[in-house]
Amino acid sequence: MVSSVSTAGTEVKPAHGKKKVVGDVLLRVRGLKKYFPINSGLLIQRQVAAIKAVDGLDFDVFKGETLGLVGESGCGKSTTGRTILQLYRPTEGSVEFEGTDLAKIKGEPLRKMRKKMQMIFQDPYASLNPRMTVGRIIAEPLEVHNVGTNRERTERVQYLLERVGLNPYFINRYPHEFSGGQRQRIGIARALALNPTLIVADEPISALDVSIQAQVVNLLQDLQQELGLTYLFIAHDLSMVRHLCDRVAVMYLGKIVELAPSEELYTNPLHPYTQALLSAVPIPDPMEERKRTRIILKGDVPSPANPPIGCNFNTRCPVAINTCFKDEPVLTEVLPNHWVACHRVS
Repeated sequence: MVSSVSTAGTEVKPAHGKKKVVGDVLLRVRGLKKYFPINSGLLIQRQVAAIKAVDGLDFDVFKGETLGLVGESGCGKSTTGRTILQLYRPTEGSVEFEGTDLAKIKGEPLRKMRKKMQMIFQDPYASLNPRMTVGRIIAEPLEVHNVGTNRERTERVQYLLERVGLNPYFINRYPHEFSGGQRQRIGIARALALNPTLIVADEPISALDVSIQAQVVNLLQDLQQELGLTYLFIAHDLSMVRHLCDRVAVMYLGKIVELAPSEELYTNPLHPYTQALLSAVPIPDPMEERKRTRIILKGDVPSPANPPIGCNFNTRCPVAINTCFKDEPVLTEVLPNHWVACHRVS
């Protein structure tokens, strides 16, 4: 069991027992790519290149687990989440949710599937319509899918507000009357309105005050235990990811470079990029902190419009060999449930 994480006076509760990576697959992603075209020309637009935001992802998400997705800004984490939910249509690949390939359906069949998949957005200030009351914001998914009568929707909204820790009588207030943490709770209530199975949480705490972050994380944990939710948790805070997630996938420049159970990844990182990321995580013990060697990566992240030949990480890798500049590494299971894409790891 991971110890509690303290955040500015509010303690994050320990996870409800780390679950083993077994069980039914809820979401299966294979060969997922999302390229954004770069066009040129004044009168006649033609594509001259593409930004490879997501470039061939393979992973599964099991029912009831929390899969963390981490990496530097611009590596494609948020684009991955939005492409899975079909907010961006994939350039290539499949996204099977409960056995249905979302990339192959559209219109009414896709709209019906959206009831089971929801998203919590990063910015609680931009994700809520300032012209709508809190009641209308949370009830909107119910109206779109024609669920319940007006009275039943109102009762559902009041229940959800209470469940996320807000006064149910705030139903007629507007978003500007709430703090950032309260707005994020409203966003969580909206995501829960249709009783989804899968929730993509796109850095749900990064825009919040440190004192509020632990409260929101505790709320997400309680909701998962109570409702049997499955999370794809996108984040920067590696210490919070270790605490909250059952498995962690590390992304770099549109690709997954390492995927493993949380404790395994943090105690035995195998990819040089993962090792560099974890070396930057502060350790509360001063003695241990002094003993640790920081790995400082040189240079900048290459452009996703022109990634390096071979391994995407070869321009910054401190242990790169000739093969790294020629052949692209394949994500391979080197230990039980521990996958790595690196020529130096066998």
